[in-house]
Amino acid sequence: MPSIAIVGASKNRKKYGNKAVRAFVQGGWTVYPVNPTEDEIEGLTVYRGIADLPDPVDRISLYVSPDIGIGLLDEIAAKKPAEFFLNPGSESPALMEAARERGLEPIQACSIVNIGLRPDMFSDV
Repeated sequence: MPSIAIVGASKNRKKYGNKAVRAFVQGGWTVYPVNPTEDEIEGLTVYRGIADLPDPVDRISLYVSPDIGIGLLDEIAAKKPAEFFLNPGSESPALMEAARERGLEPIQACSIVNIGLRPDMFSDV
């Protein structure tokens, strides 16, 4: 089963970083929530940083602002994910350029929709 790191995973069920965790679990993926301040999200162990993730990670999906994301690119590139998603709100021209300089090919799209689900399928409560 494919694996995904949700960077910016959240306990708040209204946030897309939470809906993504639930969507990928429902889709049968191995899900690695990444958040430096949480221990558990939706029953899953949370990883403090990208460097802490097990290898390999098939997809890394960002749910953080571009200013935060750009600072994570070296760690993301080191993991060599097959896919690197920039969800709406996580992208910027500077981040896209910096990602490409590190050998990443960012995909600007909702990673939830990419697996045939929609964020509105997941309750806010």
